[in-house]
Amino acid sequence: MNIIVRQAGAFLALPLFLACTTLAAAATPEELIRPIQEQWAEIKYRQPEKQQAESYRLLAAQAKKIVEANPKMPEPLIWEGIVVSSEAGAKGGLGALSLAKEARQLLDEALKLNDKALNGSAYTSLATLYAKVPGWPVGFGDKERAEEYFKKALAINPDGIDPNFFYGEYLADRGRTGEALTYLEKALKAPPRPGREVADSGRRQEIQALLAKVRKEGK
Repeated sequence: MNIIVRQAGAFLALPLFLACTTLAAAATPEELIRPIQEQWAEIKYRQPEKQQAESYRLLAAQAKKIVEANPKMPEPLIWEGIVVSSEAGAKGGLGALSLAKEARQLLDEALKLNDKALNGSAYTSLATLYAKVPGWPVGFGDKERAEEYFKKALAINPDGIDPNFFYGEYLADRGRTGEALTYLEKALKAPPRPGREVADSGRRQEIQALLAKVRKEGK
């Protein structure tokens, strides 16, 4: 276990240095969050699952520094929320609920600053949390609110890979197969995001796997 933790720390050492360097010189929010986006994709799609929770925890601390240095920017807040949410997912179980609540708070704060930042990504991430977290009395999950937020995300970014994928996943989980296929197929046709090649490649693999499953279940 100690070896894994040390590896995760080393894995993040260079991006942490790069983020701090970028923090001082970045001209745009996109430049500020790019090291977080890149590292998140590396963890999610290229790291063994058993190491991901610890790596996300370290990355969340890195994102928090950027947020603290730029308190009026919604973009770093969104990405801190995404990373904390990813840590919750990697950790799993009821022990992840406090992380999910933290992620919700960060994303809610980002919405208050600018709900259209990063093409409405805060809505997509919040919708996914509401869809996947257990409902009352265990957690704050709320399927109706999830759908409301997915639709808000899609109104802002109708062709985006993430809102279409996650809404398609939500619909599939609800047994709404025909609707799910529509959104998943649209997600697969989404335009590439410059600088997000690893994330796009990994997401498309997820879309294709879910499409195959939904099509099989729909026969």
